Amino acid sequence: MTPLPPRPSRPSRPFGVPWAAPLYVGALQLGAYATARLPARRRTELLRAHSTNVANLRAGRWGTLLTSAGFVEEPLPVPYGAALLAVLGTAERRWGVRRAAGVFAAGHIGASLLVYAGLRARTPLRGPGDPTSHAVDVGASYGFYATLGALAASGPHRGVRTAATAGLLALGIRPVLRRGRTFTDAGHLTALVLGTATGAGIRAGRPTRKGANQGYTAAGR
Repeated sequence: MTPLPPRPSRPSRPFGVPWAAPLYVGALQLGAYATARLPARRRTELLRAHSTNVANLRAGRWGTLLTSAGFVEEPLPVPYGAALLAVLGTAERRWGVRRAAGVFAAGHIGASLLVYAGLRARTPLRGPGDPTSHAVDVGASYGFYATLGALAASGPHRGVRTAATAGLLALGIRPVLRRGRTFTDAGHLTALVLGTATGAGIRAGRPTRKGANQGYTAAGR
């Protein structure tokens, strides 16, 4: 039989108006204002109880890997809140709620565990009095960086994709190289690397135009 003419690949359609991202960012901000009204000691205890610090994870409080993303130390500044909403909303519209949430969670949990491993390894060197063991470590920043990296690495245009990914990694490395770096700086870079790897995987999993056309032609024979 004569092969059918190639059918152009159907571009992935964006999902509907994002709703989970505004809900999450709004809840995060409302929770921040609520905890800010608590007495200072009670507020610190609450945030520390949900932190992914060495003390909690070493004690087996693995639930903090999830609950830590539901708290922030201070109400979100407007620029950061807007950036968080824009990045998460873009991911939700491009991939849908499940995949966007999966990318966020993978970056948040993965970076938290890798930072924990690094801090745990240095604890014997610094002794039991290391203040980072009981540090407050909550927030959405690891998931934010991972999602941002995944969006950059999965973009449709190769040149823009390469430039955006390289620029983000350069910005992520810079704080780690300074003298006053913190474990959070390392966590941001880790989350960014995890996100770019996830984005590259998402990109690789998409059917190409050539592959779609070949499959359609073969089916028509």
